[in-house]
Amino acid sequence: MLKPKKGEIRKPTKTLSGITPVAVMLPPRRCKHGECTYCPNMDVPQSYTPKSPVVMRAREVGYDPYKQVVARLKAFEAMNHPTEKIEIIIMGGTFTEYPKKFQDEFVKGLYDGLNHTISKTLDISQKKNEKTKHRCVALCIETRPDRVTPNDIKKMRGWGATRVELGVQIIDNKIYKKVKRGHEVKDVIDATKRLKNAGFKIGYHIMPGLPGSNPEHDIELFRKIFEDENFKPDQLKLYPCQVMPGSKLEKDFWAKKYEPYSLDKIEKVLIEMMKIVPRYCRVMRVMREIPPEFLTAGTTRIDLRREIEKKLRLEDVKLEEIRYREIGFALQQSPNINKDLTLKITKYNASNGKEYFLEIVNKDDILFGLLRLRLSRSSAIIREIHVYGQALKLGIKGKLGQHSGFGKWLMSEAERVVGESGSKKLSVISGVGVREYYKKLGYKLEGTYMVKKIN
Repeated sequence: MLKPKKGEIRKPTKTLSGITPVAVMLPPRRCKHGECTYCPNMDVPQSYTPKSPVVMRAREVGYDPYKQVVARLKAFEAMNHPTEKIEIIIMGGTFTEYPKKFQDEFVKGLYDGLNHTISKTLDISQKKNEKTKHRCVALCIETRPDRVTPNDIKKMRGWGATRVELGVQIIDNKIYKKVKRGHEVKDVIDATKRLKNAGFKIGYHIMPGLPGSNPEHDIELFRKIFEDENFKPDQLKLYPCQVMPGSKLEKDFWAKKYEPYSLDKIEKVLIEMMKIVPRYCRVMRVMREIPPEFLTAGTTRIDLRREIEKKLRLEDVKLEEIRYREIGFALQQSPNINKDLTLKITKYNASNGKEYFLEIVNKDDILFGLLRLRLSRSSAIIREIHVYGQALKLGIKGKLGQHSGFGKWLMSEAERVVGESGSKKLSVISGVGVREYYKKLGYKLEGTYMVKKIN
């Protein structure tokens, strides 16, 4: 790779949302429930291929968490990206099914990698990370809906996790049985409620085109995800079903028992889904990055999102989903951004609680920052606070986005809402590396949460 010019950031979209994402891969391990019919079997983590970029990086260092983090930080620094605010994403399977000792050691290795030093215990490593250069502001774990027990949640909080991605695929028990998914819709509902009450931000992986479904059914159930109070995720990854070598689905494909959606059909389904997504939800990714040689059937296009958004912009269709409205991406479309900002609150009921979605926007609905506040019974918890725009180094004053006082504005408004609700205490599910920020706002560490009394 050629060295970037002074001031140039290579692949700027990677940190355009305000954080630097560091994906790490778990070593291969078969799922306890068996294999879903669409899952390949290639001697790498289930559902991945040997040439998936994150798999290739992990295999080079023997899936060592410390080495994966250090190598990724070096790569970002070589591209001139800031590496102070890191989101760690643990990929490769159902992490909560791995042995407890392995889990703790793997997570400790991640913090040690950020700290560039090996600590005796996880607690010591986390304490160091509160003030180190590369701070873990968020930690994401991928798991199955049936592996989110109260004990799993307790463990995840101990690791400093703030976000969980659930392999939901589709909310249909008949299709779950057909693809040998190994859980039911009830597990999705229960996991969603438990995670929200614990303050986690929740992502769903959705897979249109599964055996037994059709475009109309996919869209109908996708709409239900946002109409039914049992669901309502904060984030989505839209991964249309594809036929991969070594899967049971490949046998069905060759036997003419299954046919994946055509490119045209996938585009139409994804466009309708994008139109349905409400303003409080972010579509993280569209299409999986699977090399063509590892696809038996299904579209090889991994840039569909860009094509779909381009088409919608030309048609002047205004999407409400978060990523489409972020200030960082808006500046790519036009440098002339209206700077007259207001704070907007969207209220909705979800999983037996009241959600307050606070966002700083301008008159064109461009998004500068957001906060998710959940009130349930007598408790109040902030599940996320995020200021958008190009990620900045700690201590650098921002002009339009990060480090511009938007975080304090959102926190102040959340505290006002909590005070009016009658709650006397506000908790924040803080990443380990953000604790210092909340301390400056009057919050104290209680267990694994930052907490403040509200008058």
